[in-house]
Amino acid sequence: QVQLVESGGGSVQSGGSLRLSCAASGYTASLYCMAWFRQAPGKEREGIAAIGSTGSTSYTDSVKGRFTISQDNANNTLYLQMNSLKPEDTAVYYCAEGPTTYNRAGDYCRVIYDYVYWGQGTQVTVSS
Repeated sequence: QVQLVESGGGSVQSGGSLRLSCAASGYTASLYCMAWFRQAPGKEREGIAAIGSTGSTSYTDSVKGRFTISQDNANNTLYLQMNSLKPEDTAVYYCAEGPTTYNRAGDYCRVIYDYVYWGQGTQVTVSS
């Protein structure tokens, strides 16, 4: 059974930092997409950062230069380092992963890929 378990969410003040983790179990793939999504109240879920098995990454404009996606393949863990947080970053954050047929780049993984496995979500709240 595949499980993605997120941790690291919480409440911070504007300008602060958080690091989200997503531990995967029951799943391995040599060709894959991995991503972080978020959903704010009243808004649609959006892909904010992704990494493909090519190693390339992709970010939505609103988080570029502030967020960094990374992976630890040895421990099957995906990370999202979030710096310079703003109140508009407040949302539930989800990690997602899935196997791919071809070696995919970050842009494909963030915008196009239809994810198979999802975490339960972790709340991030940024106060001004």
